[in-house]
Amino acid sequence: MSYGPIIQKTIEYIEKNLHQELSLESIAQFAGFSKFHYHRIFQREVGLTASEYIRYRRIANSANMLLYTDKKIIDIAFYYRFETQESFTRSFKKYYQLPPGQYRKIMGKLTLQREDIMLKNEQLLKGWQLSGSHPFHYKMGIDRETFHKGKSSGFLKSVTVQSQEEFATMMQQFKAERYLGKRLKLSGFIKSKDVDGFCGFWMRVDDALGDVLQFDNMSDRPIVGDSEWNHYYIVLDVPKNSTVIAFGVLLSGNGQVWIDELKFEEVDDRTPTTTIDFTDDLLDEPTNLSFEEWE
Repeated sequence: MSYGPIIQKTIEYIEKNLHQELSLESIAQFAGFSKFHYHRIFQREVGLTASEYIRYRRIANSANMLLYTDKKIIDIAFYYRFETQESFTRSFKKYYQLPPGQYRKIMGKLTLQREDIMLKNEQLLKGWQLSGSHPFHYKMGIDRETFHKGKSSGFLKSVTVQSQEEFATMMQQFKAERYLGKRLKLSGFIKSKDVDGFCGFWMRVDDALGDVLQFDNMSDRPIVGDSEWNHYYIVLDVPKNSTVIAFGVLLSGNGQVWIDELKFEEVDDRTPTTTIDFTDDLLDEPTNLSFEEWE
């Protein structure tokens, strides 16, 4: 059974209620599972427990408020359900290595240079490249104000797009040698805004001739319109004749998409692949060879 849609549904619920009381029992009940079963599948799918997820998302949102609002630290702590400013400070320092007050003071100075950074941020995207049908109609970069964890996220947005037929991707590719004969899972978090086509992760496995061996672009489970941060994944087999693995985020049409916390991991056969089966559209045998039939 694939638990991805259930996890996505509950993460959406968590994201909308980060400033409310959230317990494992209430989230598990929302998902329709027992507390212990939900705990296991959340940790298996996302890589950490639901409680850990809630805590670091509250801390990440708090970091944003420290930099882009003038709210008092104690008010931010209470808003995100910390019992005292001291407990908030301990948790914040664990993730950002600075207490909230120093973080606001030190990092606040850097935000004054934000416009210059945004103008140069394409050069800061080490390893990433812009491609697609009309890459010159899109822009990629680093966003230091919108992020899922840490201090920044990557983004891809439309600039002069004319139709939903146009698309671009922020992508990377690497050698497949390490993963030959294995099943590989790409996962991470995506947020979208005003997407009138669709967006999502994609991954492709090619052989030495450039032929596609495995491919998925989430076209059968597209992200559209406005969506808060959520967890998505792709699972593909890497055949033994593979040479290149390519991946990235795709944006079709207008809008903007953010990505954060991408990771690769090997999984076993119990995790189903998401590869698109192009043979589904093929006929079982030739038909209408004398042209006497019509639809």
